[in-house]
Amino acid sequence: MATNLELKIKVKDFKPIISNLKKIKAIKVKVLNQKDIYYKNKNGLRKLRIENGEESFIQYVRDEKGKDRFSDYDVLRISSQNSEEFFDKFLTKEVVVEKIRTLYMFDNTRIHLDEVKGLGKFLELETLVLNGKQDAKKRFSYIFEALELRESKEIKKSYRDLKLKG
Repeated sequence: MATNLELKIKVKDFKPIISNLKKIKAIKVKVLNQKDIYYKNKNGLRKLRIENGEESFIQYVRDEKGKDRFSDYDVLRISSQNSEEFFDKFLTKEVVVEKIRTLYMFDNTRIHLDEVKGLGKFLELETLVLNGKQDAKKRFSYIFEALELRESKEIKKSYRDLKLKG
């Protein structure tokens, strides 16, 4: 099981973020068309992700109430192209989230510029915990400051929760 330190904020415009990403020489990796199908689950979140024709099943647990938003997750890569039909036979679909994600990388942090259908524009940071949580916090703090996010209001909810809230 892997662990991330995460942040999500709603944004009006990606331009200032992209400008700051260029200053720190973050690498633009690619644009991802994602469809996340969330299934009911009592412990954590469970979703099928269809991304640029590839599929994976992701299960994660995250403390949305704590000061730091650490997420423990597992990813299962799927070689099938019809996983949604398969999972719908025995799991209860809860909500579908569609987004266009522009992925940047800086060190061990994934930076997502997301345009989420029906919800708007968001920035997400995911710093992978490699050498302990304190190291991840330090790396996360650097990117947080470099992107000038101090005045931003953190959203401690998944896209699933935001969609269900309506």
